[in-house]
Amino acid sequence: MATLGALLAGSGLSAAHADVQPALGYDPVTNKGALYNIAEVVGAHDAYRKGLTGKGVGVALIDTGIAPVPGLTSGNVVNGPDLSFDSQLDGMAHLDAFGHGTHMGSIIAGRDAAGTPSSYLDPGRFTGIAPDATLVNVKVGAHNGAVDVTQVIAGINWVVEHAKDPGLNIRVISLAYGTDSLQSSTVDPLAYAVENAWKRGIVVVAAGGNDGRPDKTLANPAYDPHVLAVGAMDSAGTVDSSDDTVPSWSTRGTTARHVDVVAPGVSVLGLRVPGGVSDSDNPQARVGDRFARASGTSQATAVVAGQAALILQQYPWLAPDQVKQLMMTTASGILSTVPIFGGSGMVNLRAVLNNPIDSLLKTVGGLLDGVLNLRWSSGTGSLEKARGSFHVGSGTSELRGEIDIFGRAWSAYTWARDTSYGTVWNYGDWRGVRVAGNAWRDGAWPTVTWPGADWTGASWTADGWSAKTWSGDSWSAKTWSGDTWSAKTWSGDTWSAKTWSGHGWD
Repeated sequence: MATLGALLAGSGLSAAHADVQPALGYDPVTNKGALYNIAEVVGAHDAYRKGLTGKGVGVALIDTGIAPVPGLTSGNVVNGPDLSFDSQLDGMAHLDAFGHGTHMGSIIAGRDAAGTPSSYLDPGRFTGIAPDATLVNVKVGAHNGAVDVTQVIAGINWVVEHAKDPGLNIRVISLAYGTDSLQSSTVDPLAYAVENAWKRGIVVVAAGGNDGRPDKTLANPAYDPHVLAVGAMDSAGTVDSSDDTVPSWSTRGTTARHVDVVAPGVSVLGLRVPGGVSDSDNPQARVGDRFARASGTSQATAVVAGQAALILQQYPWLAPDQVKQLMMTTASGILSTVPIFGGSGMVNLRAVLNNPIDSLLKTVGGLLDGVLNLRWSSGTGSLEKARGSFHVGSGTSELRGEIDIFGRAWSAYTWARDTSYGTVWNYGDWRGVRVAGNAWRDGAWPTVTWPGADWTGASWTADGWSAKTWSGDSWSAKTWSGDTWSAKTWSGDTWSAKTWSGHGWD
């Protein structure tokens, strides 16, 4: 086993900081899951030294919401629409009672207070990868994890149509969501939604999956070749790439389509939601008073989303294809594995930001030809097939077939046409149904009462990328299933949750 001194020497990190910070509850320098350590490994500290912190770049987090816990209350979080089932519950709009979105948001753009770029080099303060990025909270997953693919599609549609709203400048979507759909991406509606965002200048960063079985393909929409598919890797806490590995649970995909890049995703220390579902069920994952460890391609996706924001601050004119190929061509390869596991390797901001952009783009130009010649989705495939094996339910029935969560028939052709025209949202109406308010009010997108059925109790995610349980220091299993995260876990009687307080759910 390497000594502490050897570890620090190999990582380029100073032994002078090798101690537990009281304000954090862990050693941010040598702990491989600490965001300070991860920022050093992936080159984010080099970006801060150049004055790059993600400022002016919007990252849309399509997830289970964001809780206003310390580290996410310093002014860079904006509440977009709440399209989750929680939007119909008093006092629950935009909040994250599940815990996943808060963990992701803290990795992308967490910070205890706004500061100067150099201040984010202080290991004693909590800092996400792109601490000054604008984090746009687009909530689709409910307090029990329940979500239907139509809610995710609606969220992506909203981001595209509101990306240029004043103060947003959304250039990145972080999507740690996936279904086990086997429908071709050339017709799949979820694939069409992310491709539409991509065509309109938004880099879609999608989790590849957490099922490393040989028979598993990447989750939908990460399986779409036009987005940036992310796998997880273990950096061993060092900058030196020779000890990097890819955990066996990171979905390998196929020779034809595997992850494009990997990022640290093992035992990542992000903010927890005190009293939330994941926090209450898994107290052993807590670290200090504020943090919890989790492993997965979701965490890796959040790291890469933050990196994309830093790159786009430096080069705002880059198209998504150029950002993707820059990341791939400059990545640090994983010596211990083959591309089907690790893609091009770990995104290395040092290589992107410290080399002349003209020379990098010259290399990228040749690679783009193959990407641009790939077939794009028509969006006219089956909505039911896009769901894969995951369905929301109401009582004893499940939502199945070519209908959305409002019980309306799904016309794939009409939806795809309106999506391409940028008219699928009309103020607060999505596909002709009022599902959100008409415009920004008090710094947030307001909620409204929905028509139709009350679908609850199904999975926020497919078995592609996440977890049943927290074990020890990581999220180790493969699914959040309806059985594991049911409405019974977080019932109205147990969690009335009218308001959020700093200490937990009242």
